[in-house]
Amino acid sequence: FPLPYLTLSEINDNLEERLAIDLSMAATSQEDEIQLMDSFAPGPRFGGQLRPLMDHLVERILHHETIVIVSRQAPRLSELWSETDTPRPVIEVLPSTLLPGDLHFVHGALSEGWLLNIPAGEKIHLLTDAEIFGWARPRPRPRRRRIAEAPESAYADLKFGDWVVHVDYGIGHFAGLVERTLDGLKREYLLIEYGGGDQLYVPIHQADRITRYVGADGSDPTPSRLGTQEWDRAKSVASKAVEEIARELLDLYARRQTIQGYAFSDDTPWQGELETSFPYEETEDQFLALEDVKRDMEHSRPMDRLICGDVGYGKTEVALRAAFKAVMDGKQVAMLVPTTVLAQQHFNTFRQRIAAFPIEVEMLSRFRKGREAVEILHRLSSGEIDIVIGTHRLLQSDVQFKDLGLLIIDEEQRFGVTHKEYLKKLRTEVDVITLTATPIPRTLFMALAGARDISNINTPPEARLPILTYVGPYDPRLIRQAVLRELDRGGQVYFVHNRVQTIETIRTRLMRLVPEALLAIAHGQMPERELSVVMERFANGEIDVLVCTSIIESGLDIPNANTLIVDRADRFGLAQLYQLRGRVGRGATQAYAYFFRHPRYRITDEALYRLETIAEHSQLGAGYAIAMRDLEIRGAGDILGTRQHGHISAVGFHLYTRLLARAVQRLKVEYKLDVHDTPSLPYMVELLPVTIELPLPSVIPSDYIPERELRLQLYRRMAEVRSLEGIKALAEELTDRFGPLPIEVENLLYQLRVRLYAVEAGVESISMENGKLLLHLPREKIDLNVLNLGSDIRLSKRGLWLTRSDNQEWTSRLVEILKYLSSSGA
Repeated sequence: FPLPYLTLSEINDNLEERLAIDLSMAATSQEDEIQLMDSFAPGPRFGGQLRPLMDHLVERILHHETIVIVSRQAPRLSELWSETDTPRPVIEVLPSTLLPGDLHFVHGALSEGWLLNIPAGEKIHLLTDAEIFGWARPRPRPRRRRIAEAPESAYADLKFGDWVVHVDYGIGHFAGLVERTLDGLKREYLLIEYGGGDQLYVPIHQADRITRYVGADGSDPTPSRLGTQEWDRAKSVASKAVEEIARELLDLYARRQTIQGYAFSDDTPWQGELETSFPYEETEDQFLALEDVKRDMEHSRPMDRLICGDVGYGKTEVALRAAFKAVMDGKQVAMLVPTTVLAQQHFNTFRQRIAAFPIEVEMLSRFRKGREAVEILHRLSSGEIDIVIGTHRLLQSDVQFKDLGLLIIDEEQRFGVTHKEYLKKLRTEVDVITLTATPIPRTLFMALAGARDISNINTPPEARLPILTYVGPYDPRLIRQAVLRELDRGGQVYFVHNRVQTIETIRTRLMRLVPEALLAIAHGQMPERELSVVMERFANGEIDVLVCTSIIESGLDIPNANTLIVDRADRFGLAQLYQLRGRVGRGATQAYAYFFRHPRYRITDEALYRLETIAEHSQLGAGYAIAMRDLEIRGAGDILGTRQHGHISAVGFHLYTRLLARAVQRLKVEYKLDVHDTPSLPYMVELLPVTIELPLPSVIPSDYIPERELRLQLYRRMAEVRSLEGIKALAEELTDRFGPLPIEVENLLYQLRVRLYAVEAGVESISMENGKLLLHLPREKIDLNVLNLGSDIRLSKRGLWLTRSDNQEWTSRLVEILKYLSSSGA
């Protein structure tokens, strides 16, 4: 057999006849070898300034030098050149011979360029995006498809002893997973304990009917009693109440739909060029969010879309493309951010990404003062500025736009009541995009209920790692160890201390603790120029540890900073802690977050619960779970005012929201409004009105998955699968993670498929009676032609009976009958 490799001597033999080019810095022994290393030099950098670039190209060509430009924005650069000199088309492949004075625009991506000085006197320039725009294109990542169904981490909220709500039976205590053997078949059930000692065993395929109880004010509810009408009455009263709320919400929604806004045009060729220059492939979720936004913008009604995605998942890119689309139609764009530091960062990002296009981007914050601010305001009102990025300074009365078409709000929860009222008014006039990682309860509620449009970006970037999170008492030795570990790998550290009065003392203490590190301070009360310089030095890697307040909380993106230390973490809200943690771990490097509390200060139960929650939710994409847990801590009563307080307490927030979503969807049809799908979130999946009891052992065996908590999470996840593709994907995932599927798990997945077929066929329940399967059908849906399928079928007033044979053929017969009933319109 031939060897699958070459020996060193074979390689040397093959290379002997070839010309050797030495790229080493070291001297070589042969004088006639071609020395190339000394001939290479770095090329000039233009930082997005395209006029100096064009002047440079003209000058080099006059000197008969050869220039090759490889760029993702080659079409736009070629277009700019045609305004200066003879047009040069964009090519995909270079010609075999490069002549002096040639200029070639190549559509592609390289990490860096160079200048080659050939001994004969010729010069060849290679320019890339790194030299032209100041950013290099990282290696593209493949587009990642979003997970078909929610991962079981979304269902990790249910624990033994929790208050839960069963949609049909009411509020009780969750008593865990229990195993029971009935008719010789082993099954697992979710046990709920109700008032008066009553117990309910819930089949695992109905786990979607159970949600954790979240009340209006955090107090314990009264458990329901089985066999009474009290739960039905509570649901009925809540349903009537949500009808009223739904009409109010839809009144606002309908008014917005009837307002004649601006319908943006289809994408321009420049839009395509901008999007192809994105340094990564979009994730599937990003792509869908972009489609949603563009569809809304091209509609004549004003857009009001919430884009909910974890920190670093690509929300800003969606906003940037929407802004570009608006400017292409001659409209102005305002991006509202909560901090000056974040405004500066977004300003830099936008300028770099659209540097190749004739678009004016400016920033308005307290970094801009005096004559400079006046000049910006004048250019805004005259329409010279296309995109302005700023803090709440943008909301002041002296800020006037010539033709504002799009408003982008980053982290709306950081703005005050007055600002939000102003934004509410704007929403009926211009298109609005709101970006958030942890939506505020009311925003989340409106989106869940279907009264506000929402796009979820759930797919993490490639190679992103969960942040290792530590919560505990303040420990100087641990702080020193954490800082030194980060410095040893060439990284940087955020140290958050949220009191400006004592931040200097903290820096002095840290300098003594870690003298090896270079420290600097950043907080919102510093002179703006000084703060800007500090942040720029930190971004450039000149500072090891940034001792700062929560000014870094929103959106700051410094990939080299991968350790976060928070002093007095018990003083922060849950959403704040989550946002702070999002400042690290934005690349492929393992990040660490330390949340310290001081033992000498008393900590409240609520603060302790917040710290436990942030430690528990360290998985990727935890923003939604954090928002829901924050809602649970604070209570859901303040979302819609006191009049709904009692109804939320009576049935729980999740069921209340589900009832409202159903009412909203029904009224949208009644009002003939656009019907948007309710977002795909764990407890918002539409419940299937069918029960299945088949004579099959259907369980996840403990010797297959020993962890009881993981089995519970998987049961809840399985119960919410709503497609055959989802069931197939789940089977493949289980096989990949845990090994070949036991027969009990195969049976469980079979029952899930049967349930979907039964819903399609209009079957209300399937059960075993007297050795036969009973498919319960409403009388008006019974099709007599089904008898033609075989002699093992008979009909009665109760439905369709299938005689069960001793072998397992009845399982395929059942599916065959359900498919027939579905296709016949039963």
